[in-house]
Amino acid sequence: MSQDWIAYLRSVDTPTLSNAIELLRLRPRHEGFTPLEIRCLFPELGRMCGYAVTAQVETVTCSGPREPERFIELYEAVRNSAKPAVVVFQEIGAYGSWAAHCGEVMATILSRMGAIGLVSDCGVRDIPEVRRLGFHYFARGAVASHANFRIVRVNVPVQICGLVVHPGDILHGDENGLLLVPAGIETVLPEKVEEVRRTERELMEFVRGPNFDFDELKRRLLG
Repeated sequence: MSQDWIAYLRSVDTPTLSNAIELLRLRPRHEGFTPLEIRCLFPELGRMCGYAVTAQVETVTCSGPREPERFIELYEAVRNSAKPAVVVFQEIGAYGSWAAHCGEVMATILSRMGAIGLVSDCGVRDIPEVRRLGFHYFARGAVASHANFRIVRVNVPVQICGLVVHPGDILHGDENGLLLVPAGIETVLPEKVEEVRRTERELMEFVRGPNFDFDELKRRLLG
């Protein structure tokens, strides 16, 4: 079921998915997605959808040791996660746009462990190499250095520019942005997706068609 569900979600663009989730009234409309700061750096890769593997990381200070064991813990968490996995890094240092959280080496290892992409509220690097790898990047942008990058905690709730992500949450993203898919909506979401598509299709056919009329537009929009 999980792979069928992921495949279905990947068949829907993020704005349509967002509108359909709104119709379910499971959360306030201003929650469940990341703002402008988080950019899809490789839109040509299409839609990303997978299960979150989370970590809090820090790049700014030397306040703690760079423990190799934490990297192994992250890679094991990805290996043991439901697939496909999406790694999510929250910067807990003082500067949210200080340095790169991921580059070619880490992206390649994560990919071999079953991850398809990474979400960071900070920076990333090795853009051409990671693009060729086919590994999704959702981040603020590119930074040349990883500075004092260290992994602090693995598989804990994280916050990405206001979006709270728990381990195992489903994330869906494309060139329009990134959102969190609520759990337990497998049986009700497809109907809402079709409702959104049908409503928008009918409206756009009218607006683009030869019988467009402003009074009729008002009637349709006001119900």
